[in-house]
Amino acid sequence: MDWWLDWPRAFETSGKLARSIIRCASWWRNECSRSPAATRTPTIQPACRRIQFTNCLWIAIRSKVAAWLRSRRLSRFENGVGVKELYRVGEFLAESVLRRHAKRLRHRAYRVTIDLDPTDDPTHGAQQLSFFNGHYDTWCYLPVMGFVSFNDEAEQYLCAAVLRPGNVTAAAGAVAILRRLVRMIRHHIPGVQIRVRLDGGFAHPAVLEFLDAQPKLEYVVAMAKNSVLKRVAESGMRRARQLSRCSGKTEHIYGEVRYKAGKWPRLRRVIIKAEVVRAADKEPRDNPRFVITNMKQSPQWIYEHVYCQRGDVENRIKELHDLDIDRTSCTSFWANQFRVLLTAAAYVLMQELRLRAAGTACARAQVGMLRERLLKLGARVLVSVRRIVVHLPASFPFLPTFHRVALALGAATG
Repeated sequence: MDWWLDWPRAFETSGKLARSIIRCASWWRNECSRSPAATRTPTIQPACRRIQFTNCLWIAIRSKVAAWLRSRRLSRFENGVGVKELYRVGEFLAESVLRRHAKRLRHRAYRVTIDLDPTDDPTHGAQQLSFFNGHYDTWCYLPVMGFVSFNDEAEQYLCAAVLRPGNVTAAAGAVAILRRLVRMIRHHIPGVQIRVRLDGGFAHPAVLEFLDAQPKLEYVVAMAKNSVLKRVAESGMRRARQLSRCSGKTEHIYGEVRYKAGKWPRLRRVIIKAEVVRAADKEPRDNPRFVITNMKQSPQWIYEHVYCQRGDVENRIKELHDLDIDRTSCTSFWANQFRVLLTAAAYVLMQELRLRAAGTACARAQVGMLRERLLKLGARVLVSVRRIVVHLPASFPFLPTFHRVALALGAATG
């Protein structure tokens, strides 16, 4: 009977043993409560002294084992999803988002903008395909998030979340994601102009070739600097240095060049931003930037009104981390991908909640603030044979916003 005293280790051993603990504990508890005199017999008394099943200990054992069994069920659920099912779940997520907003805009959007952005997902165990990434200086996964925005709206709506090994380049899988999103957008909003914005990690020949081959698609893709581009930008940098010396502030000028890298089949337009950055107590610093594009507008307008707007995607990714999209602690890579998709689906619902809060103080609130203001409410739950009734508080600080959002989501007044 000594192994009973080490029940935390015992229930971790197997589900069968955990159920045995519950059955034996239940039997002892019932016997002792039914016949207190039996516990004083010479044969029973030593065991009773070893196993003092008070009510508190019984509840602790039962709750601990029940939690363990629930975790086993969740683990089987996560690991039971195959690659084909994951592909369909990801496709359904994108289809749902695009269908929802096409209906909201009555299929009359004139422009849809696609943003892709990778983020690091540090790992701390033996997860499959977790590798060391020199850029982030950690062992990690490198998921990529896809967002769409419509017309000139500020909100970017999550539509894709793909988990990738930690040692891939930023452009890995980008063509497949873009191809699927472009096809879905044109299905739900025929004839719409598509714009793609990508950071420097996506400036891969295969990605650029795909973008050039698409009709009615314009793109801006950042590009890493190299010796050729820095030499071309040097005249602009000299002028920016002169302006910065005269003003004592950060200055920049714009230019452009027709440029062909070694693996490119043709010349492409490259926007040049020649910038000198000045900060307090620091030496001036050259900061040339380069953006590949097929758009026809002026370099300054393209950079400031198109490319720079993609910076808000970082706020969306921070919100995803607030929802624990980096909770990828399963051993199986595909189970972790499923977790990422579940978090993405939760974020899509939170974005819908924020959309329905238009015109209120929560219209531009972060996801964490929405959760604090509209979801974390005290309530009284009454359970009967026929129904479950949840009584919400009659007054709290954000009741008008809650009432408006509830009506927008279809709640009935009464």
